[in-house]
Amino acid sequence: MITHLKKTDPNVYNFIKGEEKRQKNGMELIASENYVSPSVLEALGTVFTNKYSEGYPGKRYYGGQEFTDKLESLAIERAKKLFRSDHANVQPLSGAPANVAVYFAWLNPGDTVLGMDLTHGGHLTHGSPVTYMAKLYNFVRYKMKDVETGEIDYDELRRVAKKEKPKIILAGFSAYPREYDYAKMKAIADEVGAVAMADMAHIAGLIAAGLLKNPFDYGFHIITTTTHKTLRGPRGALILSKGTVGNPLKQVEKTIENLPTLIDRSVFPGFQGGPHMNTIAAITVALGEAAKPAFKTYAKQILKNAKAMAEELMDLGCKLVTNGTDNHLMVMDCVTSFGSNGKEIEVALDKAGITASKSTIPDDPLPPYSPSGLRLGTPAMTTRGMKEKQMKQIARWIVEISQNRNDEKKINKIKKDVQDLCLKYPVPGIK
Repeated sequence: MITHLKKTDPNVYNFIKGEEKRQKNGMELIASENYVSPSVLEALGTVFTNKYSEGYPGKRYYGGQEFTDKLESLAIERAKKLFRSDHANVQPLSGAPANVAVYFAWLNPGDTVLGMDLTHGGHLTHGSPVTYMAKLYNFVRYKMKDVETGEIDYDELRRVAKKEKPKIILAGFSAYPREYDYAKMKAIADEVGAVAMADMAHIAGLIAAGLLKNPFDYGFHIITTTTHKTLRGPRGALILSKGTVGNPLKQVEKTIENLPTLIDRSVFPGFQGGPHMNTIAAITVALGEAAKPAFKTYAKQILKNAKAMAEELMDLGCKLVTNGTDNHLMVMDCVTSFGSNGKEIEVALDKAGITASKSTIPDDPLPPYSPSGLRLGTPAMTTRGMKEKQMKQIARWIVEISQNRNDEKKINKIKKDVQDLCLKYPVPGIK
């Protein structure tokens, strides 16, 4: 509950109340967003925000660490158990810094990383030329073999790996609706002597619930993930690894067995200063929630809802990349479906209270700021309790809005219907 801001800083108070209203009345379909529980929200706003905790449990640089050590140790143990890893670093400030910390831990300048092509679903930190990492390391790419099914071209991936000799082969995405063959990727990594890394930021909650494959079960060495998205925590990150856990204050040889220690040293003191202990408190709560039976029920519904929405969109004549989904997201080809780009459809939906995100499609001829596609996801509205029936209705609204994107009267009518539905499904933590 906010009790002081209204008097001390009414501008910020009004921004917060406005955002609460927007979330309450609107529909969140951005695949990378979710709503945290009231308990996670409470933990995020605690006095742990006051504490500097440079270092690691039992090895801090400042005093007064009795409770920070206990808290971070609990977060580490919960993360290790949930994802079956030997080690967990819970300090990365977000997903991009987590990936960068891994690169710094294992690579030398000029080394090669093999990751998914950005237009085929890869992430900015997997090699976009606009990032600083692309200036420091050599990123090469693999793609889907068949965009109708989503099958990755593992033969081409192997050919590129044998030619380029990457130090890291990276499985991960921000807009790929299918699932990897981790066994094939690990075999290729072994063949060329690369570390097998997975960025599971989007699907961490689905892996934690046992519904999608865990890359560690196929011999992967490293997994990075954000803690929001399907894991339903605050905006932070984890780096999970296999190997021997050593003293992060001591230099160790650069071997795969020493990856946990190399990663710890890369995060701190190599890349970051003091961790955000209030965020780690909230991550700890979210990890505890993800281990409960109710979370698995929730995760199952995410997948059911995604399939229902995808099927309804396709039944209504929409073209989806890979013709459906095996996870929580789908990418709609707006040019083929509506003769419009993803940015225009995103703006039209936003006017009706439906929030989505524009996205590239494979080998997109259009630029990233006005791409051909629109990415949709079901985690947030599943958190609010919506099921297949509601997903099909949302799909119908998406099509109606897209087909009538210049009809203000029609969009305003749908906006009222969207709000009426949303108010029946409250946002956790918002009165």
